[in-house]
Amino acid sequence: MKIAFIGQPNAGKSTIFNGLAGYKTVTANFPGQTVHYTISKVKFEDEVFEIVDLPGIYSLTAIDMAEFESRRYILSGQADVVINIIDASTLSRSLELTLQLAELQVPMVICLNMIDEARRKGIEIDKDKLSHIFGVPVIETVANKGIGLDKIFSSSKKAYYEKLIPKIQFFHKDIEEKIEEIERTIPTDFLKNLPRRYIAIKLLEGDKELFEEIRKHPEILEKINNLREEIKTTHGRDTDTVISSERHALAMNIFEEVAKVGEPLKSFREKVDDLLTNKYLGYPLLFSILFGIFFIVFEVGKIIEEPLIEGFNSLIERLPNFVEENSLMFFVLKGLLEGFSGGLGVAIPYLIPFFIGLTILEDIGYLPRMAFLMDTLMHRIGLHGKSILPFVISYGCNVPGVMTTRILESPRDRFITATLSVLIPCAARTTVIFGLVGAYIGGLAAASLYIFNIVVIMILGAILTKFIPETAGLIMEIPPLRIPAIKNIFMKTWLRLKDFMLVAWPLLIISSIILSFIEYLEINFILNKIFSPVVNWFLGLPEQTGIALLFGILRKELSMIMLFQAMHTTQLNTVMTDLQLIVYTIFTIFYMPCVGTMGVLLKELGFKKMISITFLTISLALILAFTVRLVLSFII
Repeated sequence: MKIAFIGQPNAGKSTIFNGLAGYKTVTANFPGQTVHYTISKVKFEDEVFEIVDLPGIYSLTAIDMAEFESRRYILSGQADVVINIIDASTLSRSLELTLQLAELQVPMVICLNMIDEARRKGIEIDKDKLSHIFGVPVIETVANKGIGLDKIFSSSKKAYYEKLIPKIQFFHKDIEEKIEEIERTIPTDFLKNLPRRYIAIKLLEGDKELFEEIRKHPEILEKINNLREEIKTTHGRDTDTVISSERHALAMNIFEEVAKVGEPLKSFREKVDDLLTNKYLGYPLLFSILFGIFFIVFEVGKIIEEPLIEGFNSLIERLPNFVEENSLMFFVLKGLLEGFSGGLGVAIPYLIPFFIGLTILEDIGYLPRMAFLMDTLMHRIGLHGKSILPFVISYGCNVPGVMTTRILESPRDRFITATLSVLIPCAARTTVIFGLVGAYIGGLAAASLYIFNIVVIMILGAILTKFIPETAGLIMEIPPLRIPAIKNIFMKTWLRLKDFMLVAWPLLIISSIILSFIEYLEINFILNKIFSPVVNWFLGLPEQTGIALLFGILRKELSMIMLFQAMHTTQLNTVMTDLQLIVYTIFTIFYMPCVGTMGVLLKELGFKKMISITFLTISLALILAFTVRLVLSFII
């Protein structure tokens, strides 16, 4: 049995999915976190279910790519049962999507999630009455506490085996007459997998996809256009607005019938919220929070890193006692140890506290407030506050950061945001910043690189928007502040860390062994000579750094790990000046995206835009590194 979770953004679909399937998708207290659907098989009692976590949508009229993905899956007919996840605290608004899902005539369960939040707002819902109105099971859950999740499968089985199809809630008579007329007009073989009523309503609304299909029948298209004109003349508004108003009125009527609204409970959260979004205090608090996270990351990372690195260095120094020095085996074992050292001793100490900090910000719900505060600033570079989400996620990894641009409606915004997102220091680049500049020069210098990065991104964004026309503004939902569950914080941290452990670290170890093998064959001298004009003459870096930067294209962490190996020491301050460490780090931050990011750029934006972004980042990295080298040579 295939069960699809669908609902409006931030209703808790992914939290319920993770509660049932184990942690397989990253959740966040931010609308639009899920940008592609995740599938998992779950065994309940003696039956195996396939559950699908779909991106949040406000309606079945898709606006952005994430919404289109959900709509395409639902309309494909793959789901045996649809679980409509509703944020119970916003029931009146959420029911508008429920009304649309009912028109698909698929067995359905209504899940009132965050029922505790609704009660805190003074909203009491009669779930039995709601179940009677729609004719489907209605369950209550508090997903972040695991309450009520056991009812998902039992209610799904009931809906499926008893064929509990939701009851249609009809519009006013004049609109229903037009719907019936279209139903009689469209051919019997037209999109047979979709209910005729759904097709008729979508054609009245002017749905682009269905209009493309109906163009094959010009006489029917003409009749539909005439009916739409009649509605527009009668109501004085476009048909899509009229039907949307009909749904809104139905949703409000159902809400008033099933819910009682009392006095909300006053809480400390509202006072904190006012403080965090205050037009005067909000900005210093934003800076303090971000600075605090990076300070903790640096301090914790440094404490863990030093003894680990010393231990691995000691092993490498003792290696000639067991294997003949300069033999092939010696180089292979040395590369293996240096690869393990790089992952365990350098990357992990900084990644774990960074991911924990990012997860706490997500789960509390601070990210949408950050977007609200940053909206004015983002407008100065031709974007709006919603673009901050791909930026923030890119601090973890550029791959999901680029994928998250799907939540932006405009192709122009998606391109500019994706271009700027790949310049954000991801966790891998963060490792380089802390492992090179932070470790050898200091935390203040490392923090300065982040500020420098933000300034460059703002300037580049302003330049890009000069060449690409402006976009419309934004209305974005800000969910309530929530106390994060400790279990969720550690599970999400592990989910993110697992990607490094299972993908990046093995690649890092293999690359380290390959570099050792290259050194054994003395091919590294040839490669370094090839890159010497850029690396040595233009950037003023040691010639050996060329091969390390080459490996950084696979994963950015490799540009640091390979640097240790290429320079034959982890004490880089003994073989490189502070200026060289800064120039090397700046070039690593900005030069071409890693292979994984290039792959997702290709998928999301196409080949031409992926190549454009790649060449832009390489050019930018060369210009910035050279400029910084010239300026700092007079200071350092």
